[in-house]
Amino acid sequence: MKWSKSTFAILYLAIIYLVGIVGILLPIHPEFIRLTPLNLLVSLVTVLLFHPAWQPKSVLTLVVFFVLGFFAEVFGVHTGLLFGEYYYEDVLGWKLWDTPIMIGVNWMLLGYCCGVTINHLLPRWTWWQKGPVAAALMVFLDFFIEPVAIAYNFWEWPGGVVPLQNYFGWYLVSLPLLLLFAYLQGQIRNKVAVALLLMQFVFFAVLRWF
Repeated sequence: MKWSKSTFAILYLAIIYLVGIVGILLPIHPEFIRLTPLNLLVSLVTVLLFHPAWQPKSVLTLVVFFVLGFFAEVFGVHTGLLFGEYYYEDVLGWKLWDTPIMIGVNWMLLGYCCGVTINHLLPRWTWWQKGPVAAALMVFLDFFIEPVAIAYNFWEWPGGVVPLQNYFGWYLVSLPLLLLFAYLQGQIRNKVAVALLLMQFVFFAVLRWF
C-alpha cells in the first residue's frame, strides 16, 4: 500500500503528540513543557504545507487570525474584561506586552483547524452557518485546554478557577474570525488540519484526566 504525503504528515504529528504526552506525564515533564512553542510552530508549518490553494485571501485570513487573536489576549491580560483576570507564565516563550507571541500562533493554528474541520463536516452549509459552529468547536476545545494549562503553568487564574466569562470571551473573539474564514476559505479541505485538531483533543483530554 502506497502512503500519501498527507498520511506521512499525520503519522509524524501523531508521533510528536504521543511523545509529548508520555514526556509530560513522566517526571521529566519540565523539559517537555519547554518545547511547547516549538511544538506549536511545527504543527502550524506542517498543517499549512498541505493547504491546497494559496491565494492572497489565504494569507489575509491567517494574518487576521494572528493579529486579532494576539491583541485580544493583550487586551484580556491588561483589562480582565474579555476573558477574566489571568496572566501568562513563561512556558510559551517570549512576551510582548505581557502576552506570549506564540499565543497568536495558537489562535492561527486552532482557528484554521476548526474552520477546515467544519468545511469537511458541513460542506453544504453557508459561511454564516459554518462560522458559529466552528467558533463553538474552538470553545469546546478550550474546555480541555484550560485545566492542562493551569496544571502545567501556561497561564494562571486567581484561585485556579476558570471563569465562565473566559468561554464567552473565546466565542466572542472566535466568531468573527471563523466567519471570515468560512467566507473566504469555505471550500478549503486539509486532512492534516482535521487530524491535528483531533490530536489536540486527545492530547489535552489525556493530560486532563491523567
